[in-house]
Amino acid sequence: MFTAHIVGVISDTHGLLRSQALEALRGVNAIVHAGDVGDAAILGQLRQVAPVTAVRGNIDTSAWGKRLPETDVLEIGAVSLYVLHNVQQLDLDPGTAGFAAVIFGHSHKPLIEWRKDVLFFNPGSAGPKRFSLPISLGKLTIANGKLKPELIELRG
Repeated sequence: MFTAHIVGVISDTHGLLRSQALEALRGVNAIVHAGDVGDAAILGQLRQVAPVTAVRGNIDTSAWGKRLPETDVLEIGAVSLYVLHNVQQLDLDPGTAGFAAVIFGHSHKPLIEWRKDVLFFNPGSAGPKRFSLPISLGKLTIANGKLKPELIELRG
């Protein structure tokens, strides 16, 4: 039986979870928050949509934020996803380690880039508008061991 898994990917909310972001995430099987959450209530709101895997960003310094791991691994649809906030702190070779994708945030710049056979995926920032960068999040469809990333720009 063919089953596709859809993972919502969000980052850098900085305490602001837009209604458009929640709407864009409806129907996903899981959500990854790649750090700089900014407010524990955001994770609660996301959990009402789907199970959440979240990592700590550099602004997540309060007591609840320090309980978030710096990195996490999500196994879904027979693939392994490695999650961290700042890709500059990646301290392993994801391909050698068996990861299909590295999901990260921090830069606020959306990115879909294949490095060898590993997807590097930054959904951009879904929080407050910064400079001329878009407000965005992502979706990652996983089917038959293949990844199909998508960026979704939200209205400012």
